[in-house]
Amino acid sequence: MTYKYSICHPNKEKIEYRNHQISGNEVLNIAKNYPWLDQLILSDSLDQHKVHYSPSLDFTCIENKRSFCLTANYDEKQDLSFSLWYNRPKKVKVLFGIFGETEKMVVDDVWSFSLDKSLKYLEYFVNGNYSIIEELYKK
Repeated sequence: MTYKYSICHPNKEKIEYRNHQISGNEVLNIAKNYPWLDQLILSDSLDQHKVHYSPSLDFTCIENKRSFCLTANYDEKQDLSFSLWYNRPKKVKVLFGIFGETEKMVVDDVWSFSLDKSLKYLEYFVNGNYSIIEELYKK
């Protein structure tokens, strides 16, 4: 599988799109080596009206269009914490099920993960272990 990604910077209004193809290993290295804490510190140093985004990396699989996003923030103890956003195909009922079901892309999110745990779920994503990720959203 190959991926492209985007970066949300706290101090930039426009999202940075990196549309060149990268491998699953590159996805993991980018997320692992991203300056998460530095970006949060930058966000804290800005006038809050000038903060455009929380620091985020969003990776999209080119072949199946699923995406997985990590967004950094602080937990209640002011430690680095992540929300995980997963965009995937999901069966949904049409008009309360009267017209059956259809498949559409849906984004689910979960909050309060450490960097290590977030990277583990990103690894599941690049390895195609989608069912493990989807279990997060059933809880």
